Amino acid sequence: MSKPDIKSYRDRMDRCVTTLKEEFAGLRTGRASSALIEPVQVEAYGGTSPITAVAAISVPEPRMISVSVWDKGLVVSVEKAIRNAGLGLNPVVDGTTLRIPIPPLTEERRKEIAKLAGKYAEQQRVAVRNVRRDANDDLKKAEKAGDISQDEQKRLEGEVQKETDAAIKRIDETLKAKEQEIMQV
Repeated sequence: MSKPDIKSYRDRMDRCVTTLKEEFAGLRTGRASSALIEPVQVEAYGGTSPITAVAAISVPEPRMISVSVWDKGLVVSVEKAIRNAGLGLNPVVDGTTLRIPIPPLTEERRKEIAKLAGKYAEQQRVAVRNVRRDANDDLKKAEKAGDISQDEQKRLEGEVQKETDAAIKRIDETLKAKEQEIMQV
């Protein structure tokens, strides 16, 4: 075993923060976002496909998502998939285009979404702590194997802790910003 590389652990922690931002993109705020319907799966050609494989998604207005279906025969399937996705959206069919108005959120729904955002953030905090645990285990193994000294092990554990604190701080800041976005009317 060679000397553990702190940068690889930092990269893993950064990926946790990036994952959180991606999860937050799919959370519905009062504003329209294509990320809201991108996870929707559509029954098409004898199987299921992501909506992005059968249609183009755009956001022409702050409270409207537009879905242009490429194959006229799939318009009904796309409409059904959006209605049944549990997003509370009702598409309006206009030829091969679906217009999806984004209704304003109720106070109760805002609180539910904020709670869900908190749950996502906690999952990523746990993931960051798992990376820290892996790093510390690797440092202990390297010290036992004689690849690094005990002093260096302690110093590197300190560095790992600093990276952990920084990653958790970024997660908390991201959560705070998302909660403000959700709660703003």
